[in-house]
This record gives sequence, structure tokens and C-alpha cells, in this order.
Amino acid sequence: MSGVQTVTVAEGEGDQRLDRWLKRRFPQLTQGRIEKGCRKGEIRIDGARAKPATRVEAGQSVRIPPLPDETAPPPTHPRVSEADADMMRAAVLYRDDHLIALNKPPGLPTQGGSGQLRHVDGLAEALRFGFDDKPRLVHRLDKDTSGVLLLARTRAGAAALTEAFRSRETRKIYWAAVAGVPQPRMGTIRYGLVKAPGHGKGGEGEKMHCVHPEDVDTTPGAKRTVTDYAVLSALGQRVSWCALVPVTGRTHQLRAHMAALGHPVVGDGKYGGSGQENLGDGWGAQLGGEISRKLHLHARSLTLTHPMTGARLHLTAPLPEHMARTWAALEWREADVPEDPFEDLE
Repeated sequence: MSGVQTVTVAEGEGDQRLDRWLKRRFPQLTQGRIEKGCRKGEIRIDGARAKPATRVEAGQSVRIPPLPDETAPPPTHPRVSEADADMMRAAVLYRDDHLIALNKPPGLPTQGGSGQLRHVDGLAEALRFGFDDKPRLVHRLDKDTSGVLLLARTRAGAAALTEAFRSRETRKIYWAAVAGVPQPRMGTIRYGLVKAPGHGKGGEGEKMHCVHPEDVDTTPGAKRTVTDYAVLSALGQRVSWCALVPVTGRTHQLRAHMAALGHPVVGDGKYGGSGQENLGDGWGAQLGGEISRKLHLHARSLTLTHPMTGARLHLTAPLPEHMARTWAALEWREADVPEDPFEDLE
């Protein structure tokens, strides 16, 4: 065993998670040992307690407790099946030396969680394309939401993209089929959101509850949220095709906002009621007939300034199969609607 030591984060090693920095410096450290060391206060940054996810910066001093002398075997990359690797590579919409854009399939979680062993973060091993490290997630989509998802291929790219999302320098437009027809046909939803815990042992099934804007400041845990919406087409009063822009970005924001408006996203059992058939009154997440019961929410496009080249990127994702079938059944055509229905209002 070695003694306690203090290691300075070198130039070029900054802006990464503490646990990842430690594993690169000390391959014999396991994730469990790092988490225990942080929990007991044995691992510290500049004298302060830290968590495994705390980001280290160049020049900081990290206290390292005594380490085992044996070295761990060389790290091996998690095995991704050929079928999953082919699926991930086929989902690539755009790729350069700094970032990769995917059309995430519906039903595939972005990250691992309770009982989730197959997810984009793990399958990203198939997207190295000659790089030493797998690409890093910089934002997320719900498990059942499809569409444009960005990954960064370098730490510098990840930091720049994360900041772009945080400062709202990106523009995301979602397409959704919703029950009924919102009135007015274009507007802004300003309900706040507060998280209600789920009933499972690990908090599974948590749900976002809407809070009237006047009550946000007095509701513990509530956050102000804003969604722009526009009706692009409608089938009578039964169902409509909406474009949605999350001005803020909270968990389940679009789904909770549309349900609170009285027009839940088709197929949304969590917020629209899985057993409710929409009979044209603007409520109930199921249309019946040949229409799929899967969630009809798709991250259609993402516009951003490239973090390294400065070029303006506009990324568009084709509809997933179940939504494409619904669009065909309702005779909705992509060529009939503007890419950005809000453009003339800005």
C-alpha cells in the first residue's frame, strides 16, 4: 500500500469528472473504491470533500488515500453486439472530428438507470470511429422520445456543447401528435414544474407536476419552465400535429405541459392516461384503430453553432417508423409545413 499523497491536476487534464481522472491516473482504482473514498472524505479536492462526478480543473490539488500496490488489468471496452453496433452506426446523422449526431430510436434510454443495461451511453462504444475514447453525451432525451441527440468526441467539445445547451444557444424543435387541437393554435405555455417522487423502492415512476406561474415562487422545488407550441395540421378536433420548442429544458417538460393544456401527446401513458381513448374532446392519449400506442414525440431538428469551427449546423432527424405510419394514415406530409413555424415571429 502507498501512503497518502497529493496530486496536482496537470494542464490538459481539467474539465473532466473526478472518478474518470482518478481511473486514468490510477488504473487499480475501482469505481466502488472511489465512491467509498469520496463518501468517507478520504478523497478531497483543494481540501474540500468531493463527489465522483465533481469536475476537476487544471492546477487543483487532489488528496489520494493509500492505494493498493497491485495494478489492474488493462481496461477493456464493454462488448457491444454486432446488431447493436450496426443499429448505432445506422443512426448517425452527422459526424466530424468533434461531434456526432444520432437519430435516437424510441425505446432506447440515453443513460443507464434502475434496471437499464442497454442504453446510448453504453452502446456509444460502437461510435469510436478510430478515436481512443467513446463519444460523450452532452444532453438527453426521454427513453421513448426519438430524434436528434448530440455526443461530443473530445473533452473540449463536450464542455463547449454543454455550455451551449446551458446558455440556450441551441434551438430544438420537436414534432408531436397530440390529442385534440390546442386553442389558440399558436402560443406559449408557462406552467412551472415540480418533481413528484415515484412509488418504487428507487423512486421509479417519478412524475413532473405543473404549477401555475403565480404559485411557482411559493412551491418548494418548483422551477419556471416555458414551451412554445404551434399547430401545423389537424384532423378535425380529434388529433393535431404540433411543433414544440422547449425554451427551458426540464425533465418531461413537453409531455407535462401539453397534458396540462388538455392535449397530451399521443401514446403518453404517464401524462395522458394509457387507458383513455381520445374521442375528440382534447383529452386521452390513445387514438385507437391502427394508430400505434407508442409515444408520438420526436426531436425533429437541432440548430447550433459548431463549437470548434463556428459553422452553423442544422440537423434534422427522420420520423421513427411508428410515427411515420401515423403521419401516412392521417395524410400529413412533411413538405406541407415550414421547418420552423416560429421563425417569422422572432
